[in-house]
Amino acid sequence: MAQGTSFKGIRWVAFGIIDPTTGLIVADEKNGLSKDGVVLVDGDGQGATTANITGLEEAGQQQYANDKVKRITHGTPTPQVALTMLDMPFDIGAKTKGYVSDGKGGWVLTSGRKPNVALMICSSDYWGNAVLDCFANGEMIEPSHNHATSNKNESDYNSTYTYQSLSPIKDNVFVDPTTGTQQSYKEYSSGDPNFDAAAMLAEVFGGFTDTENKIINRIKGAGTTGTVVSTGVNGK
Repeated sequence: MAQGTSFKGIRWVAFGIIDPTTGLIVADEKNGLSKDGVVLVDGDGQGATTANITGLEEAGQQQYANDKVKRITHGTPTPQVALTMLDMPFDIGAKTKGYVSDGKGGWVLTSGRKPNVALMICSSDYWGNAVLDCFANGEMIEPSHNHATSNKNESDYNSTYTYQSLSPIKDNVFVDPTTGTQQSYKEYSSGDPNFDAAAMLAEVFGGFTDTENKIINRIKGAGTTGTVVSTGVNGK
């Protein structure tokens, strides 16, 4: 199947909380995001508006000798995502950015460590293949809330987050097979003849198994019409 490097749209964004010790998905509704650990945000009026990824690479530093450029060195990439959501469930937003509940409707930013969040962003290339930007570990913040009065036009605020990637917790995740070096970002295309959606989900989301194919079916349907069933949050 033909593939391309350009892409269109945002099909969906999925989140999971990763255990900082084991690197495995936190698969329970109290401490994680859902009973299987992963939430694909696509409920009524919900979903991603923009997901701008920066810092995948930095320009190299030129090294000179004999009055010529002889070498270019490259530092460690520090990707981050500027993510805007049209809307998402309140508790999912709170948990991913590290707010904890007082049990009475209040949520406060934890004074302990922020949660380790895995993030997957799905778009599609112009041939209809799913293109997936993947982060196995990182932290999310919501830097501000912006309020304004409504008049003849409604004044809306779409929640806006910054996701900063971290090195994956498990040593065998996102490893360069040619050098053994671990990276903090991985890109997938469903058009690759060796693409394995289940293996990708297990790697990105710390052993996650998509038993109901709620995400796998959507990957297969990216860029097409009539094959993806519209579902709510958690695939329900």
